[in-house]
Amino acid sequence: MSEQTLYERLGGAAGIAAITEDIWSNHTSNPLVKNRYINSDAENVKRLVREMFGAGTGGPETYSGQDMLTAHTGMNINDQEFNAVIDDVMKALGSNNVGEKEHNEVLAILWSMKNEIVGV
Repeated sequence: MSEQTLYERLGGAAGIAAITEDIWSNHTSNPLVKNRYINSDAENVKRLVREMFGAGTGGPETYSGQDMLTAHTGMNINDQEFNAVIDDVMKALGSNNVGEKEHNEVLAILWSMKNEIVGV
């Protein structure tokens, strides 16, 4: 029997949608990053996060947004903000009863994108 994909272990589309809602809530209430989201189209951002999260974890979604480098160039995101976003995602996973193995896998995916997000 083959192991389930990370996407499946996160609860598929419904699980990722719930996690995304919590990520958004965490980001927009986090004093370190909330100002980054003030003028954002919440529904569009959440759609892109669902797509990226789904596609990046083995789901059938297709990510329609920009690559991370293009999306973040000129934003001058610093290490503290990046770490705050990571913490917000980990908190959302915890709120959705995601296991430690999955936490670690998501964390590895997020850290792999750091050089395309921080300081560009």
